Amino acid sequence: MTGPEIIKDLSNRKCKPVYLLHGDEPYFIDQVSSFVEHQFLPDAEKGFNQTVLYGKDTDVMTVLNAAKRYPMMADYQVVLVKEAQDMKWGSETDDKKSINPLLSYLENPLSSTILVFCYKYGKFDKRKKTYKAIEKSGLVFESAALYDSKIPGWIEDYLNERKYKVSQQAALMLAEYLGNDLSKIANELDKLMLNVAVGQEITLKHVHDNIGISKEYNVFELQAALARKDAYKVNQVINYFEANPKNNPIVLVLGNLNNYFSKVLIYHYVKDKSPQNLARELGVSPYFVKDYEQAARSYNYQKTMQIIHYLREYDLKSKGVDSNTDHGGLMKELMFKILH
Repeated sequence: MTGPEIIKDLSNRKCKPVYLLHGDEPYFIDQVSSFVEHQFLPDAEKGFNQTVLYGKDTDVMTVLNAAKRYPMMADYQVVLVKEAQDMKWGSETDDKKSINPLLSYLENPLSSTILVFCYKYGKFDKRKKTYKAIEKSGLVFESAALYDSKIPGWIEDYLNERKYKVSQQAALMLAEYLGNDLSKIANELDKLMLNVAVGQEITLKHVHDNIGISKEYNVFELQAALARKDAYKVNQVINYFEANPKNNPIVLVLGNLNNYFSKVLIYHYVKDKSPQNLARELGVSPYFVKDYEQAARSYNYQKTMQIIHYLREYDLKSKGVDSNTDHGGLMKELMFKILH
């Protein structure tokens, strides 16, 4: 099931007694957790029937004591364990004489309790009896991180659900600029929607005006200038970055360039260079394939490998490893090495 499907079932009171929400992408876990905490129970019932615990501040027995209570003047009570990855879950032993209290409860949970474990930033060990017990008596939801190529589609879906349209170019720029942190993307999209009328299409201009991406001097213009080996434009962009470091942190610029040239390297490896196949292999829209074709003509396989090496070297230098040069100076050095 997806996060929205779980929320829909909970809204319709199709409830499981135990939920394990785990995985690398915290956004979907937070989405379900927020609904459970703020919307599942009416406000009048929360005082007696809702318990919110945090993994590092609680233990298994505290969770079980809360879960074994019966609801007061309500159909359900909620026990929400946030940051459950920090909780000491206890050892699992094959000694049949010893009793694991958590496992005993999970094998026969109270139907009037909604027990939710939010296990973030990693996967719960599927080999454990605890996992298998929850899978049998409740519901396990794995919140997987999205591939970079799926982010533009996610942005479109997010905006469509809120009655907004978005141009393909705007969605792609947002994805490239904001990365794959869905919580960060959602926050920026929410702010963007405040400045665009419902039903209106969000364009590149809206992105430039509201997300802090300069129309002329941004990492995408830098990539395009590098692909053309346009040294004059490259230096214009770098000088702008140096004058506006807060909007163009070197970590973000280097990360984007590393992603870009890694795809140029893939381009060199791909044998079938039809636009459709290249778009699939590179994980980009066909709209952008021509940019990688241009870059591949400018930088052969050996030079592309060298550029990726430079990017890793200057990433370390930007963090103070074997360098006292300021970030502006480092970027100028790096651009010179890439272009020559």
